[in-house]
Amino acid sequence: MTTPEAEQSSSVPEAEGARESPDAPEAQAEAGAGGQAEGARPEERLERAVRVAEQALIEYEIAVETFRIEVENFSRLHHQKLGPMYTRLDELDAEIAEAKAARSGDPEDARAAREARARVMPMPGVEELFHGWMDSEGLFPEAAAMLTEQPVRPPQRVRPSDEARKVYRELVRKAHPDLAQDEAERARRDEFIARVNTAYGRGDEVALRELAEEWAAGPAPAEWQPSHSEELYARLEWLAQRKELLTLVARELEEGAIGAMLKLAPDDPDRLLEEIAEQLLAQVAQREAELAALLGR
Repeated sequence: MTTPEAEQSSSVPEAEGARESPDAPEAQAEAGAGGQAEGARPEERLERAVRVAEQALIEYEIAVETFRIEVENFSRLHHQKLGPMYTRLDELDAEIAEAKAARSGDPEDARAAREARARVMPMPGVEELFHGWMDSEGLFPEAAAMLTEQPVRPPQRVRPSDEARKVYRELVRKAHPDLAQDEAERARRDEFIARVNTAYGRGDEVALRELAEEWAAGPAPAEWQPSHSEELYARLEWLAQRKELLTLVARELEEGAIGAMLKLAPDDPDRLLEEIAEQLLAQVAQREAELAALLGR
């Protein structure tokens, strides 16, 4: 297993260069083309730089995603195999602290016992497990309605005001799709009338007036379109930002508890789990012996 940090050194130098300056990936692209870029248009050089940066980013993204899956799988195995042992250790620690407090009667020992018991995770109730969706009797009506996409209560009837009906009629007369001169205009009117119908169905006079103002303002002007060169520069910038984001994700994975454990045994993580399990079993045995001695067993 190779961490994204290691992958980065071999697969993403081009993307790093793209982040620093557009000139760097251009030079790399030209070198990769064996000097054939002489005399090429600037846009062609930019296109090659973008292709190089894109390929480097893809490789790095694959490395990060692979490591994320490995961390996720190892975390699941860690929880399944070692979780009960950690729980047992917490329970034994609480019982030992309680036994010591019962023996000494010391308030400080009693406080330590309460803190140790508080660290033991209680078994959650049904309501807590399902976050208010169900209890011991089954699903709440609201939860069943959400799952079946049925309303909990019959929908209330909405009667639009006279003013809302007036605005609605005016909008329909002005924006009806049948008045369109071409397909693009018909599509625009279809979308607009759908919004008008939704607002009218809610009896929302404010929304209808806003739609009337929008229609009166006319269609939005055509958006400014960047040149091809500007698009390429923007693409390089996006690739650089994406690379930086992936780097942060990779760092968080590697610096997390599970990622750090994986780095200790990159070639045999299962063996690492076995070693940790053996250590935990030894601690459990030691705690059980200590508890038995306190209880005089």
